[in-house]
Amino acid sequence: MRKIWVLTISILMLVSLVGCAKSANVPQASSTQDKSLVVATAADLGTIDPAVAMDNAAWKISYPAYERLVDFKGSSTEVEPGLAKSWTISTDGLTWTFIIQDNVKFADGTPLDATAIKYSFDRLMKIKKGPSEAFPSLESVTVVDPHTVIFKLKTVFPAFLSTLATNGGGIVNPTVMKQEKDGDMGQNWLANHTAGSGPYVLSEWIPEQSLKLTANPNNSGDKPKLNTISIKIIKDPSSQRMALEKGDVDIAENIPVDQLKELKKNPDLVVFDTPSLMVDYIYLNTQKPALNNPKVRQAISYAVDYQGIISSVWQGNATQMRGPIPQGLWGYQPDLFQYTKNVEKAKSLLQEAGVKDLTLNFMYSDNKAWWEQEAQIIQNNLTEIGIKVNLQKIAYAAQREKIDKGDFDLTLGVWSPDYADPYMFMNYWFDSKNFGLAGNRAFYKNDKVDQLVRQAASVNDQAQRTDLYKQAQELIMQDAPYVFLVQKNYQLPMRKSVQGFVFNPMLQDMYNFQNMNK
Repeated sequence: MRKIWVLTISILMLVSLVGCAKSANVPQASSTQDKSLVVATAADLGTIDPAVAMDNAAWKISYPAYERLVDFKGSSTEVEPGLAKSWTISTDGLTWTFIIQDNVKFADGTPLDATAIKYSFDRLMKIKKGPSEAFPSLESVTVVDPHTVIFKLKTVFPAFLSTLATNGGGIVNPTVMKQEKDGDMGQNWLANHTAGSGPYVLSEWIPEQSLKLTANPNNSGDKPKLNTISIKIIKDPSSQRMALEKGDVDIAENIPVDQLKELKKNPDLVVFDTPSLMVDYIYLNTQKPALNNPKVRQAISYAVDYQGIISSVWQGNATQMRGPIPQGLWGYQPDLFQYTKNVEKAKSLLQEAGVKDLTLNFMYSDNKAWWEQEAQIIQNNLTEIGIKVNLQKIAYAAQREKIDKGDFDLTLGVWSPDYADPYMFMNYWFDSKNFGLAGNRAFYKNDKVDQLVRQAASVNDQAQRTDLYKQAQELIMQDAPYVFLVQKNYQLPMRKSVQGFVFNPMLQDMYNFQNMNK
């Protein structure tokens, strides 16, 4: 076995945009008074259980409440020590041994040891919901002693170390079993409580109004400069903007792009702006009548006015996606076929499919400020080719529930990678094992694509994996299970008093609260 010290190792699959990421303002010396940060978001959350939650909005709360074996380092996709201070890897890449930091405690004072790590991953794999998909080859976790734990993989998984930094890798206090009901392993309780060792704990949740994080007195790291983090649910973007300008909130997440130019003129505000790997797209439920025909799905992709969306919705602060893998992540194919608006081609494809007088329901939620405008544009685009679209705006939690069940025709979605590997897009979105919130939200099945993406996930050679993913992408573009809309810049308006925010492309819409200050 060869020793790899965590202070020097880095993940090989780095994204090219890392050099573009930056920190907002330079932290200043903290005063001794208590400090609070207020963040405005647009929608309430579903579960925040790290073994269940599959969206960044929930991770905003759970990520700072739990600790992981490794963490993403600053603004890069490299990893650095978390709970693990070092590790070794067997020559066949299947056995990983981690040495755990000393004197770590959960928020309730319970010691965090190797047994807790085994419990957390055993729980994750037993619950077997979306987050477990980040560990597809995990076979077993074994405790050697209180500070040593061994992970055994069934097959080589190239992204394993990076996946340990994801939200699903959060270490949960085994005492949650006291809250177990009907064999749920504490899922019901952890849906709206935290049981970690991170710098913050969830201390209050008033549904549809606010959530509050408070500093964890038993966290073994440096004491956060911010004692409380308040997340206010403000659905109306105009109200968010007013609250930001008045100073009632420090950060506003859902200000439309067309208003950011005005906010930049305000001397009390700054708009953080950097490239990201976040993409915006439409799920087409390929199991539904008409939508189960690739020609109908191609017609929809040809109907969309991509450049119109970029100019009107995004004010030029986005680019059209070229296939599933975003630019800046290895595996991106710059010469891949790309749909453009072509009304006549779309009409011709519908005619070839024998489809006319088609009516589709287009679902979206209040989670993203721009979705309503996008939905209206796309409704008009599809009307041009003879498809009637009924818009259905619902609550975010209800949207996610319907997506998981496949209870929709079309719906809008966003996605950003949790680790720097195209597996995050290709295997989540297109492997037919992942129907629903687990990732394949188009309920898409192509046996050849299944074969290609699964093979790409089982080898370490990046050139071979790139070729396999390229073949899969070419088939996917023909099948058109999604409409690949835009890859957006990350823009976030905040008060100038906010200091120390660092954007990590793996942690979209999440915050390094423990390093921030005012």
